[in-house]
Amino acid sequence: MTSLWLADRIATSPASGTAEDLPGFADVVVAGAGITGLMTAVLLARAGREVLVLEARTVGACATGNTTAKISLLQGTQLSAISAKQGKRVAAAYLDGNRAGQDWLLSFCASTGVAVQREDAYSFAQSERGVAAARAEYEACRAVDLPVTWESRADVPFAFHGGARLAEQAQFDPMPFLDALRAELLASGGQLVEHARVQRVSGGRDGLRLRVAGPRVHAELQATQLVLATGIPILDRGGYFARLKPSRSYCMAFDVPGEITRPMMISTDSPTRSLRYAPVNGSERLLVGGAGHTVGRAKHPGDALAELEAWTVRHFPGASRTHLWSAQDYTPVDKLPYVGPILPDSNTIYVATGFNKWGMTNGAAAALALSGRLLGKRPEWDRAFASWSTRELRGLTTALTANLEVGFNLAKGWIAPTAHIGQHGLGRDAAGVVSGPPWHLQAQCRVNGVEHRLSPVCPHLGGIVNWNDADRAWECPLHGSRFAPDGTLLEGPATRGLTASS
Repeated sequence: MTSLWLADRIATSPASGTAEDLPGFADVVVAGAGITGLMTAVLLARAGREVLVLEARTVGACATGNTTAKISLLQGTQLSAISAKQGKRVAAAYLDGNRAGQDWLLSFCASTGVAVQREDAYSFAQSERGVAAARAEYEACRAVDLPVTWESRADVPFAFHGGARLAEQAQFDPMPFLDALRAELLASGGQLVEHARVQRVSGGRDGLRLRVAGPRVHAELQATQLVLATGIPILDRGGYFARLKPSRSYCMAFDVPGEITRPMMISTDSPTRSLRYAPVNGSERLLVGGAGHTVGRAKHPGDALAELEAWTVRHFPGASRTHLWSAQDYTPVDKLPYVGPILPDSNTIYVATGFNKWGMTNGAAAALALSGRLLGKRPEWDRAFASWSTRELRGLTTALTANLEVGFNLAKGWIAPTAHIGQHGLGRDAAGVVSGPPWHLQAQCRVNGVEHRLSPVCPHLGGIVNWNDADRAWECPLHGSRFAPDGTLLEGPATRGLTASS
């Protein structure tokens, strides 16, 4: 499952350092080379800081390279959800941060020649039951002076029951943007090393010691400060894994023989429909997203994916799928991102997470907030992005519910596989199952004719992984760690893969 943005990267991606190039010391280490990590590194390098970016895979390999890449201030039902839980003032600060991120991103693209398409954005109701949510978003936007209009009709081939419209938003291919950031970072004396995963961090106010692992290298280095721009923090300090809900969503690109919807659309009711177009080699593709689920907790994600494709073909006759991919996002319990010190009194380790599927503007805002903190120039709006705040009390009920679900899935994971004892064979390719008694569980899958047998115990906190038949990957239902069929770690909070079955 390779995204439209990443499909041609093997041949064209600029070279980066390898794990063998790790220095012994860096002033600031940034873990993660997506939009937040690379933009933070560039801002710090501009200020004269010595910066090293470590990327466990390749630049943009996780969220940024798998996004729908909408650069919009109208974000589904985001502002109405924040306003209802946190109030108008905090919602306005959140909007100010996203606007600052959007402005910086668009200005950088203009100065570096990165192509951007300016289109209207809609949060729309696809049925009568979605109208109230669309109306609430319209009212919340107007309350913080975001100039949306209410539209009763739209030029689209699918059901439209009204929605909020915001003119002149933007979309792009995120990879040329990351390439431009990478080029500036390296030209400024910064370093970028791919295939180098931060596995452990120790130390405190007097300096940090990082253990870094790559395909051929295990090394330690020292740093003054560390920024974790890894989607979800890879360190358990602060308990962010318990304050976030991981979700997987899917996107497909289509060749369409007829007209392609021009605005960026996202529905306010379920099942989610997210649409935009993308220029590709002189033509255009239709991008359709949705079919989301909590990581590791959907029985057959492929069914929802098939429904989404059928919906697309029904409304865009003759549409032919060219790409299919997925991305992981994290929803914070209080509806606001966590950006800042990993612990309230820390001035050495910083985090950025909880962008809730709006990483293009939130990721850029996070970079501005993080670099501002490290350089002593905090933006006024960053109170809406605080990693620690009394506002979280408003999300306490949500957090308790989410962690009760985690506890339930932990127990279920250890007990449910007993139902498969005595069953033999996987039945079909790309299938996976966990079976056995609790004292000897085994994860077994077959992909492309190759069978793998693994321990299904997630190395993060002992959850039992489940098989995702759409992604062909093992997923932990507790906190969203994901693993390839052979157990290789894809994304955290785990920092190592599944072990071979004994």
